[in-house]
Amino acid sequence: MDSSISVINTIVVDYERTYNQNLEIYSSNLLSGGCVNQATQLKTNVGNLFLKWNSNGNKDLFEQEAYSLEELNKYPNEFLTFPKPLLWSKISTSQGYLLTSYIEQGYHTQSDEQLGRGLARLHLNHAKQFGFKHNNYCGDTIQNNENSNSWIQFYKENRLEFLIHKIRQKTGWTTKEENTIDQFLKRIQNLLPSDSKPALVHGDLWSGNYLFTNAQPALIDPCVSYSDYEFEFGILMLFGGFSQRFFAAYNEINPFRSDWQQRNNIYQLYHLLNHYYMFGGGYKSQSLEVMKAYL
Repeated sequence: MDSSISVINTIVVDYERTYNQNLEIYSSNLLSGGCVNQATQLKTNVGNLFLKWNSNGNKDLFEQEAYSLEELNKYPNEFLTFPKPLLWSKISTSQGYLLTSYIEQGYHTQSDEQLGRGLARLHLNHAKQFGFKHNNYCGDTIQNNENSNSWIQFYKENRLEFLIHKIRQKTGWTTKEENTIDQFLKRIQNLLPSDSKPALVHGDLWSGNYLFTNAQPALIDPCVSYSDYEFEFGILMLFGGFSQRFFAAYNEINPFRSDWQQRNNIYQLYHLLNHYYMFGGGYKSQSLEVMKAYL
């Protein structure tokens, strides 16, 4: 049986069981663009829905994405919208899936400004500690979200050291590379701000993870945590795709620290290491060059 037919049949049963309401599928339109999951737009009697599924990957991948979407949707944001998670299942011997509301793409004349203001507004939602209530995934890599009272400790241990150790287990580091890593990690205490507040961040905000609509921009595929807000700009600056209007609008609502760009490469480092862990290649040398620059 075609995988889309199989998973659609499953979600109809699960939806009716969960919501005690009939779900009629009028049409299914397979979507392109995803590099990992299969996806389709469903036209139904309860509106347009978005469905993605896979039989490979971490078994709770879709579950953790759903928890991230739930967290984003907790906070009203007049400038942004987020998909609403409706159903999800674990990846096991059968197809795991995530069913959400559907975001119709379009364009608004103030889209860049709305994206900047909306992200700033998101970052004004704070928690008592850094981390999150669940571990989740940046790409296919697990993130250690164990709570911490210190941003410096959280970023050093839960982000950098956690990932460096996973790379050590997978491919290893040379003695010279280990030396560079040790020296850099000893410097972290003096490189990151001590006045950080745990701000709600999307966690993987590159240009492929936002959509423009005819109303508010939408953020998709999150791996949220409560982190220093500057952490969001690591991957955002690494791959680009954000206009100066976006940055100016962000600064109106949540003003940047005057020296934030001096630290941006430190936050890019996490994503460089993660890309090396996932894909290999030149991301290793880029990661080491970032560390050497701060010694």
